[in-house]
Amino acid sequence: MAANHLLWRILPPHSWAVIPPDLTISRHVEVLLSADATVYSVDNLETTDQRLSRGPFSHLVPSPNGKSLALLTYTHTLWVVSADFQRSLAEFDTSRVISGEGEVRQVEWCGNDAVLVTWDTTAVLVGPFGDTLQYFYTGPTFAVTEIDGVRVIGPDTCDFIQKVPASSVSVFRPGSSSPSAILFDAWENFSRKSSKADESIRNIRPELAAAVDECIDAAGREWEPLWQRRLLSAAKFGKTFLDLYDSTDFVNMGQALKVLNAVRFYEIGIPITYAQYVQVSPAHLINRLTARNLHLLALKMSSCLSLPPSAVLKHWACAKILRSRPSATTSDSGVDDEAVCASIVEKFEKLGGADVSYAEIARKAWEVGRTELATKLLDHEPRASDQVPLLLSMKEDRLALAKAVESGDTDLVYHVLLHLQKRLPLGSFFRLIEEGGARLAPASKLLQVYARQQNREMLRDFYYSDDRRVDSAVLCLEEAEGSLDPSAKITSVKAAQKFFSEDKERAFEAKMMDESARLLTYQQQLEKEADGKIAFFGLSVNETLRTLLINGMAKRADKVRSDFKVPDKRFWYVKLHALTETRDFEALDAFARSRRSPIGYQPFVRHLIRKGHAKEAANYVPRCDANTRADLYVECGEWRMAGKECKERGDKTKMEQLRRSCPNSLIARELEQMAASMK
Repeated sequence: MAANHLLWRILPPHSWAVIPPDLTISRHVEVLLSADATVYSVDNLETTDQRLSRGPFSHLVPSPNGKSLALLTYTHTLWVVSADFQRSLAEFDTSRVISGEGEVRQVEWCGNDAVLVTWDTTAVLVGPFGDTLQYFYTGPTFAVTEIDGVRVIGPDTCDFIQKVPASSVSVFRPGSSSPSAILFDAWENFSRKSSKADESIRNIRPELAAAVDECIDAAGREWEPLWQRRLLSAAKFGKTFLDLYDSTDFVNMGQALKVLNAVRFYEIGIPITYAQYVQVSPAHLINRLTARNLHLLALKMSSCLSLPPSAVLKHWACAKILRSRPSATTSDSGVDDEAVCASIVEKFEKLGGADVSYAEIARKAWEVGRTELATKLLDHEPRASDQVPLLLSMKEDRLALAKAVESGDTDLVYHVLLHLQKRLPLGSFFRLIEEGGARLAPASKLLQVYARQQNREMLRDFYYSDDRRVDSAVLCLEEAEGSLDPSAKITSVKAAQKFFSEDKERAFEAKMMDESARLLTYQQQLEKEADGKIAFFGLSVNETLRTLLINGMAKRADKVRSDFKVPDKRFWYVKLHALTETRDFEALDAFARSRRSPIGYQPFVRHLIRKGHAKEAANYVPRCDANTRADLYVECGEWRMAGKECKERGDKTKMEQLRRSCPNSLIARELEQMAASMK
């Protein structure tokens, strides 16, 4: 085996053939190679020596169904074997062909039953039992194997050789007694108004449906329209005697024969058989016609077969654009783009080309340099997802973005924006959006949403280019909020202050940003003084004051109060809360006595009660307004003090209310005694 491999590297094989995977047992592609006296079978897994001794073989050809092989030895013997080389099916000595002069040119299969051997001017068809038929030509020929025969192309002829179809043999064989032959004979008798027609139909009544089907099939195998009509008429005659018969095959055959006769016409020149037509499909045949610019015939064929005309119309439109292209040698601009566009649209609307994509045709127009025509065609494309990519390719950026916005598809708008961002300079990109006005406003908003999440640097540049100072300031504040670096946070706040200061209507915001920057700077200083043990940075003024008071930094708190002009009422509230939190009630009492409280003393009482310090809260009740003291004492749980307050004021009504609502009988008796003493 190693020696044979080495031989292949030195000498090419005498002949070889490729077997497709659907015709092999292994379901892999196999290659048959003729080397020395044998044949090797090679696939992607192994190489097998078939151990033959009759080689080498000059020709090695598999049959269309892959079950047989035709091999021609150098001694001019045609040998037909099974695909596994186990059975010899036929042999023929080609040297006995008197007219076969010179070397054999080709060995081709005619269907799966016969083999055609060709010389320069002669072709011999060898049958399965050694029978032969000879064909003579005026010059060299070329043979092509088809699925149902072999086509021989000569200098002035194109012959198609095939085995007579079984249905045709059944109908036309002399002396045939098959149901289809009797049906055909019955139809002929009926056409001659002979009574034998009825007798023939009765004789084949059980097999009448099969006879009709066979006549229909035989019609498809005929080349002459006359015999096609006769066979279809016989089938039509037969199916009238059937109560339940599906005429679909009959109708389809009639349509197929119309198509086949049209393409077989000499001006078209596609001599295709019915079997080939079924295998390649009508759509493939239509594609062959459009490739030859036979659009009218292709449209009629589509209509006959109830196929959509979209493929034909698309090819026609592209061909029309190419034909109407202005000539480079003339100064004339050629056919007006408007007229070409109108003719294409009119044809599509008239012939039902709703499924045709105008974008594909517009792309063809753009490829040949008809940009204006491409733009006009795209206006008729209903799907924005097809319009926009081509407009981007054409560098019609503004129009592409406008179409994407009009579609309402946010994904499409983002696609355009990201494409333009990559391709255009940043300034040109922003200018395109800004100059779009209200029409491109949604695109501008979507760009901001995207940039805010993915590319804040681009958003900053966009705001700056559009002179949007407030938005730039807000962006700086957002960055400051998310920043963990104190210096960066202060820098962002100062940048926001600068943007606000450039807008005359934002003086208040500018002032607030200035104070915020000063506060952050001072907070940094406070943290340094506390050696980082106390966190100040990022707190509000109130929280800064509270933290300072809690940590006993009263002087610093007074400085913050002075520098940031904290109102007295707010400062008193902050200090009240801070001293209560530290439970420094002596300092709180001293603070309350330091001066007259700008917030009154009720907040002291209520806050201390809320924090669970009712006893300390009662000390501040005497400083409150007289008409609220009784209720405040009650809130502190001091019912006796509330009673004394009512007694001092002589408020009997309030005293009675206290007596009724007191929590126990002991307090109630004391309140009754106080009330009695008031009399």
